[in-house]
Amino acid sequence: MQKAKIKLIGRDKEKLDDICNQIIDIAKKAGVEVSGIIRIPTKKLKLTTLKSPDGEGKATWEHWEMRIHKRLVMVAADEKALRRVMRIQLPRDVHVEIRL
Repeated sequence: MQKAKIKLIGRDKEKLDDICNQIIDIAKKAGVEVSGIIRIPTKKLKLTTLKSPDGEGKATWEHWEMRIHKRLVMVAADEKALRRVMRIQLPRDVHVEIRL
Protein backbone atom coordinates (compact mmCIF):
# COMPACT_ATOMS: atom_id res chain seq x y z
CA MET A 1 0.00 0.00 0.00
CA GLN A 2 1.21 3.51 -0.79
CA LYS A 3 2.11 6.00 1.89
CA ALA A 4 1.00 9.61 2.04
CA LYS A 5 3.65 12.04 3.26
CA ILE A 6 2.03 14.91 5.15
CA LYS A 7 4.41 17.83 5.65
CA LEU A 8 3.39 20.62 8.04
CA ILE A 9 5.13 24.00 8.00
CA GLY A 10 4.58 26.85 10.44
CA ARG A 11 6.05 29.30 12.93
CA ASP A 12 4.45 27.92 16.11
CA LYS A 13 5.75 24.47 17.06
CA GLU A 14 2.97 23.81 19.58
CA LYS A 15 0.31 24.22 16.89
CA LEU A 16 2.25 21.92 14.57
CA ASP A 17 2.57 19.22 17.22
CA ASP A 18 -1.15 19.52 18.05
CA ILE A 19 -2.15 19.04 14.40
CA CYS A 20 0.29 16.12 14.04
CA ASN A 21 -1.29 14.45 17.07
CA GLN A 22 -4.75 14.94 15.53
CA ILE A 23 -3.54 13.28 12.30
CA ILE A 24 -2.05 10.35 14.24
CA ASP A 25 -5.30 9.91 16.22
CA ILE A 26 -7.35 9.85 13.00
CA ALA A 27 -5.02 7.28 11.44
CA LYS A 28 -5.10 5.04 14.52
CA LYS A 29 -8.90 5.16 14.67
CA ALA A 30 -9.04 4.22 10.98
CA GLY A 31 -6.65 1.34 11.65
CA VAL A 32 -3.97 2.37 9.16
CA GLU A 33 -0.20 2.33 9.58
CA VAL A 34 1.44 5.56 10.80
CA SER A 35 5.05 6.67 11.05
CA GLY A 36 5.15 9.18 13.88
CA ILE A 37 6.15 12.79 13.99
CA ILE A 38 9.46 13.36 12.23
CA ARG A 39 10.98 16.74 13.06
CA ILE A 40 12.75 18.35 10.11
CA PRO A 41 15.50 20.88 11.01
CA THR A 42 14.25 24.38 11.78
CA LYS A 43 15.06 27.16 9.33
CA LYS A 44 16.11 30.43 10.97
CA LEU A 45 15.58 33.63 9.02
CA LYS A 46 17.73 36.42 10.50
CA LEU A 47 17.60 40.14 9.83
CA THR A 48 19.97 42.75 11.29
CA THR A 49 19.24 46.48 10.93
CA LEU A 50 20.83 49.67 12.18
CA LYS A 51 18.72 51.33 14.91
CA SER A 52 19.34 54.95 14.02
CA PRO A 53 17.69 55.96 10.73
CA ASP A 54 20.34 58.44 9.61
CA GLY A 55 23.49 56.49 10.55
CA GLU A 56 24.72 59.12 13.01
CA GLY A 57 25.39 58.41 16.65
CA LYS A 58 26.20 55.04 18.15
CA ALA A 59 26.34 52.01 15.94
CA THR A 60 23.59 50.01 17.63
CA TRP A 61 21.89 47.16 15.84
CA GLU A 62 18.56 45.40 16.14
CA HIS A 63 18.46 41.66 15.52
CA TRP A 64 15.28 39.94 14.32
CA GLU A 65 14.76 36.22 13.87
CA MET A 66 11.88 34.14 12.55
CA ARG A 67 11.93 30.37 12.93
CA ILE A 68 10.19 28.07 10.47
CA HIS A 69 9.37 24.67 12.02
CA LYS A 70 8.58 21.60 9.92
CA ARG A 71 7.03 18.24 10.78
CA LEU A 72 6.51 15.12 8.69
CA VAL A 73 3.90 12.39 9.27
CA MET A 74 3.66 9.35 7.02
CA VAL A 75 0.26 7.63 6.81
CA ALA A 76 -0.80 4.62 4.75
CA ALA A 77 -2.82 5.98 1.83
CA ASP A 78 -6.28 4.85 2.94
CA GLU A 79 -9.00 6.89 1.23
CA LYS A 80 -11.20 7.30 4.31
CA ALA A 81 -8.31 8.30 6.56
CA LEU A 82 -7.02 10.90 4.09
CA ARG A 83 -10.49 12.43 3.71
CA ARG A 84 -10.70 12.83 7.49
CA VAL A 85 -7.22 14.35 7.59
CA MET A 86 -8.20 16.91 4.95
CA ARG A 87 -11.17 18.02 7.09
CA ILE A 88 -8.97 19.11 10.04
CA GLN A 89 -9.35 22.80 10.82
CA LEU A 90 -5.93 24.43 10.40
CA PRO A 91 -4.70 27.71 11.90
CA ARG A 92 -3.97 30.47 9.45
CA ASP A 93 -0.16 30.27 9.77
CA VAL A 94 0.15 26.49 9.23
CA HIS A 95 0.70 25.14 5.72
CA VAL A 96 0.19 21.51 4.72
CA GLU A 97 1.59 19.52 1.80
CA ILE A 98 0.27 16.01 1.07
CA ARG A 99 2.17 13.75 -1.33
CA LEU A 100 1.47 10.17 -2.33
